[in-house]
Formats: sequence, C-alpha cells, structure tokens
Amino acid sequence: MKREDVRNVAIIAHVDHGKTTLVDELLKQSGVFRANQEVAERVMDSNDIERERGITILAKNTAVFYKNTKINIVDTPGHADFGGEVERVLKMVNGVILLVDAFEGSMPQTKFVLRKALELDLPVIVCINKIDRPEARPEEVVDEVLELLMDLDASDAQLDCPFLYASAKAGYAVRDLADTPKDMTPLFETILNYIPAPEGDEMAGTQVLISTIDYNEYVGRIGVGKVDNGTIRVNQECVMVNHHDPSKQQKVKISKLYEFDGLNKVAVEEAGVGSIVAISGIANLHIGDTLCSPEHVEAIPFQKISEPTIAMHFIVNDSPLAGQEGKYVTSRHLRDRLFRELNTDVSLRVEETDTTEAFKVSGRGELHLSVLIENMRREGYEFAVSKAEVLYRTDERGKKLEPMEIAYVDVPEEFSGTVIQKLSLRKGELQGMSLTGGGYTRLEFSIPSRGLIGYRGEFMTDTKGNGVLNTSFDGYAPYKGDIQYRKQGSLIAFEAGEAVTYGLFNAQERGTLFIGPGEKVYSGMVIGQSGKPEDIELNVCKTKHLTNTRSSSADEALKLTPPKILSLEQALEFIDTDELLEVTPTSLRIRKKILDPTLRKRSKINKQ
Repeated sequence: MKREDVRNVAIIAHVDHGKTTLVDELLKQSGVFRANQEVAERVMDSNDIERERGITILAKNTAVFYKNTKINIVDTPGHADFGGEVERVLKMVNGVILLVDAFEGSMPQTKFVLRKALELDLPVIVCINKIDRPEARPEEVVDEVLELLMDLDASDAQLDCPFLYASAKAGYAVRDLADTPKDMTPLFETILNYIPAPEGDEMAGTQVLISTIDYNEYVGRIGVGKVDNGTIRVNQECVMVNHHDPSKQQKVKISKLYEFDGLNKVAVEEAGVGSIVAISGIANLHIGDTLCSPEHVEAIPFQKISEPTIAMHFIVNDSPLAGQEGKYVTSRHLRDRLFRELNTDVSLRVEETDTTEAFKVSGRGELHLSVLIENMRREGYEFAVSKAEVLYRTDERGKKLEPMEIAYVDVPEEFSGTVIQKLSLRKGELQGMSLTGGGYTRLEFSIPSRGLIGYRGEFMTDTKGNGVLNTSFDGYAPYKGDIQYRKQGSLIAFEAGEAVTYGLFNAQERGTLFIGPGEKVYSGMVIGQSGKPEDIELNVCKTKHLTNTRSSSADEALKLTPPKILSLEQALEFIDTDELLEVTPTSLRIRKKILDPTLRKRSKINKQ
C-alpha cells in the first residue's frame, strides 16, 4: 500500500551550501508562518552554537503541506564531523534533495552524503543553489554532479534525476535557467512527482525503526522514526528489538505519540505507514531499535554508524584555581554529563580509564569534540582536556594503521606554494591541482588525520583568511611516520599570583602573550608562546623594586602589546602532548600536565 498524501525527503549537501536557508523558504512559502510573523534566519538551527557558527550540528525534522500532501523534511548537517547524523536519518526518507553551490560545485561532503543516499537506492533531486551569486557557474556544476554520479556507480534511473536551479536566499527555484524566477513551486512539484510515496503493509504488525534520539529534561528520551508497517497508537504494547543486538527484547508501552507540523510537534492518537513520528515514555530507547507489535517481532536492519577517529581525555580539573568558576566540578558530575551525551550522539564513545578522574572521549573530529566542550562549558561544567590524538588500528600482520583524510584546499594562487610546503611537512601527499577560476587553485591532498590537528589556525594565517579547507575521512592506511606539531615552545609562569604590567612587559620580549595584567596565574600555567623551540619559565607577578634614586625614565608608562586571546578551537590546536586545556564557564587556561618545574624536568629527562 502507498500513502499518496505523504512524502519523506532529506536535504543533503556540503557544509554552507544553503540547506537550512532552503528549509526556511519551504516553511515560509507553504504558509507555516503568519504573513506578519517575525521569523529568525535559519530557523531550524535552534541550538546557540549552531546559530553562532552558522552550521547545522543535529539533524532536524519539520513538515509542510503542499496541495493536501504532507512533506516531511529532514534538515541534515553538512560538516564531516557530524556525518553520523546524516547516515541514520536517510533510513527515514524515500528520497533526497542534493543541494550544490553554483560556484563551489561538488565538494568532499557532497560526495560523502551522495554516496550514502545511492547505497540506500534513494532517488535524488539535484538542486543547484546560489545561482544569483556573481561568480556562479551553474552549467559547469551540473556536469560536475553528473561526473560524480557516474564515479559513484549510480544506476540509470539515478543518473536520470531532475535538475533544478535555485536561490534559497531569494526564495525561488526554476527548472531551466531561461525561466522567469517566481517562487519555490517548481521544487514542491518535483518533490511530489519524483519522490516516491512511502510504502508499507497497513494490515501487518507495527514496525517503527528509531533513527534519531532527542532528549528533553522533562520527558526524557524521545525517539524519532518512520512507521514502516502497520499502525502505532498511544497506550499500545510493543516489543523493542535491535538488529545488531539479538539479545535485546523488551516489552514497552507507547505513552505519547507526536507528528511534526511546521516547527511544532503535535500530539496524535495514532499514525499509519509512512508517517514520521516522535515517541516518548520509553526509558532506554536507542538509535537502531525497532518497535514491533508482540505478535510479529522482527527487527529492521540498520547500518552501523562509522567509528570515531579521534580521542581526547576529559579530566577533573586539579589546578590551583580549580572549583572557583564552575558549578559542576567533581568526577561524578563529569561522568554523568558525558554518559548523558551518549543519549543523543551516536558517533561519540565514552570510556572509563584506570583512574576515576579521567574519561576517554572519542569522536569523528576536532569540531565534533569542541562542540561538546563548548556545550558543557556553557552549562557550568569545569574540567580539563588533553590534546586530541588519533585512534590507531593494527592489521592482521600487526602493522600499525592510522586514519587518513582527503583534504581539498581552495586558495588564491600566490599562497598555494606555502600550503603545499606546510602540508608536505605534515605527511600530506599532493594528489591533484587545478585552477577553479577567480584566481583560486584547488589542491587535493591525502594526509593522515593527525597531520591536520592544529593546522587550521596556521592555514588561516598563511592564506590571510582567504583559504577554504575541507576534509573527508578516507579509511585507514599504514602509519606515515612522526610529525612535529609545534615549532615553538611555551612561556610558563613559575609563580602563583596576579600578572602585573611590569612582569608582563619583560615577558613580552620573549614571545607572544596570551594574558593581560590583573589575570590570575599559577606555577606551570602557560601564559604565551615562546619565540624559540624550547619552553621558557618567567615570573609575570614580579613588581618593580623601589629605590631612593629617581631615573629620568621612571615616570614613562610601560607599553604592553595586546595579548593574543585564544578561542576554544585555537587553544585545542595550540596545546602540546605534555599540556592540558583547563576549561571553565568563564576562562580557558593552558597548563602543563606536571605543574611542578622540578618534576617536569625530571620526567623530560626520563623520557629521553
């Protein structure tokens, strides 16, 4: 049986190609908002960090009505670190809209998300977005997408997909570039005509595959999934099973059932085949679980989520300033919060270590973990984190393997030499080089994941902020050898107290300072970057000794260079393997793992 009054579609694309802006327009033009209603831009990016950074982190569900047909839309993240979100929501939909920037063309994540959609045999509508950009090249981009489809072994039916041209920002889509742009009607019509209606057996037993988990302090876990077969009702008795865990069989009861309407969840009594529903009231519901009726227990197959490639240790803060700024500071607080994150983030792993003070947290990339750190910090947590390290594997012959990335770099031509030199030092191999127009060169590198740790800040400096760096995970390969992360050492405070202008004035000759006068410091805290390869210990709390003699220059004010204030990402990139980043709601402090200078020197000698 087909549900002709429903369409389920996901919007997939590379980061910043306009997915969330397109959803905004579809919501507006389908009448979700009142004519005079004030609507924030990128209304689907509800999380503070998403709004600040302009990226989508969590997949979101919404629904619009067009010609009496309900179109369930899933807005997915485009960033490589949140690929786990994309993989699983595709199981909920019957087709995808692939959005491609009319200037940038096909990018690494375009390939990643398109491959996932083709593997699930989903029909694809290609939408070339941002055609109103001055440097847009829509015809060439269409050829690039067709080449990509052929590279990914798309079937004849998938190659014969419809192409549309759009400007999500201006709110229109056209079937042909010669057409006069009006509104999004051509896109709505294409969805209705090309995306198949969901199919299922209405008379069979209930089967709902949970693809996303939301979490709410009041109602607990909320599972979101599509009704594959049968009907699901409030107060219905179900059995919860999992394709990858045959031992899991638990009787549960559906206490609340919701469907999506615009930006809201609407409570319903029952939902049929093809409906995307949210279910609350089941305590240990997980992604990949299937809810079945007791008389027909059968789990729906579900692909395993890609494994993490990078890890860092989250440690209870034990610095001399510990506990002064955070609300949650103990190991119990830290443990509870990290394990709670597993409720919603399937790509994350949290492991206990041999000490109760530290937890090993593994994720898909630096951004993935830095978003978690930023969220915890805003919630009032105080803790320390170690430098990110990649997760190695060994093959059957005992050979060490490491995760590799394909890095695509778009830079103005004059900077390409510097970028090639820097990435080569980080064990990157240049695979291809081409001109993309507008004086830009596109470089393609194969590089170990650890070679990119701490590189983005340096890259922005080298390209004067004009470079674009995109990466995509490319499997495991034999270990490429050691990489030296940082050429310069650290400036370290060796006395506790408050930094004063006189002490900082003398210290700034030795390198770049990260702190200003009046800031609290302690022995072993990193206060700046040294101009030399070795670490230098300084006393920044030192005041000028007063004498009876007045010199002619005594009354001159000491001029301090403004300190370099590091963001969370910059601090995570800067720290070395023997350092930690102390994170509190109000401060970010870099420190040595061993605070005592004598013990630190001794451990260095022992290592050598």
